[in-house]
Amino acid sequence: MRDFSYLRAASVEEAINAAALPATMLLAGGTTLLDLAKCGVADPERVVDISHLTGLDTIRVDGEGAFIGALAKMSRVAVDAAIQQQFPAVSEALWQAASAQIRNMASIGGNLLQRTRCAYFRDPATFPACNKRSPGSGCSALEGVTRNHAVLGGSDACIATYPGDLAVALTAFDAVVHLGERSVAIDDFFLLPGSTPNREHAMQPGEMITAITIPTSVAARHSTFIKVRDRQSYEFAAASAAVGIAFEADGKTISDIRVALGGVATKPWRARGVEDALRGRAFEPEAVKQASRLAIEGAIDHGANHYKIELAPRVVERAILKTGAMA
Repeated sequence: MRDFSYLRAASVEEAINAAALPATMLLAGGTTLLDLAKCGVADPERVVDISHLTGLDTIRVDGEGAFIGALAKMSRVAVDAAIQQQFPAVSEALWQAASAQIRNMASIGGNLLQRTRCAYFRDPATFPACNKRSPGSGCSALEGVTRNHAVLGGSDACIATYPGDLAVALTAFDAVVHLGERSVAIDDFFLLPGSTPNREHAMQPGEMITAITIPTSVAARHSTFIKVRDRQSYEFAAASAAVGIAFEADGKTISDIRVALGGVATKPWRARGVEDALRGRAFEPEAVKQASRLAIEGAIDHGANHYKIELAPRVVERAILKTGAMA
């Protein structure tokens, strides 16, 4: 890791101005930046410390929805009583993410911006070909071990999986990412790799995440998050699902349903096909099973990750059945 300059920003405005400079990275909890620096991926010329800025760690829930400041710690949001009541899937996603130590350090904004756990991306010395690190160099994963890689949203340039859990729940419930003067719907914030996998999100130079908002809804209030992984403790998802359901007055007809997937795609994946197949229908196990297969429409495996095509619909089905029973 090379030497870098350090700036302790005195205000959001100063941080944003500094972030516009080339080769600059923001430091909040540091759990992603330090990790990437150690493995030789991050090599900033300057680091701007925003961890102490006031007013960016607010958590507020009212009749309109939730407002979560970018510097709020994952652990604080997970245990917030109003979040647990109004957005249980968000709380559950945070509880199942990372270790307790990391949850106590990591910020909400930093969690959204975490980089892929693709082993080829994180080992530049052994695998110099990586379009995320060096556009145009190739993708080592395509001819490598693909067990943890994406089956949805990939391209000839990249099949790296987005690793986060929180963003999956936020995607299911139409969260909005606030970037100071501009706001972006979370489904538009994360970008598909296409031919430019080095561009992972819609944030521009000179912007920083200041807050996340989630609109209130019955589906969000009746929601859950299920994560399947190789081991129970501190592991990334093989497949996950955030689901919320609302029923008509008869208690049987689905009036609203939200479904998003994690662990199987290059970005948090909204399963709109599943939603469209079930909205307006009676809540029946067979209908749920059939609709859940639509979660992997368009999936392409690369050998060892084929199991995700079978696993993901089962996780979606399980999450829908569990949520429906609770609602």
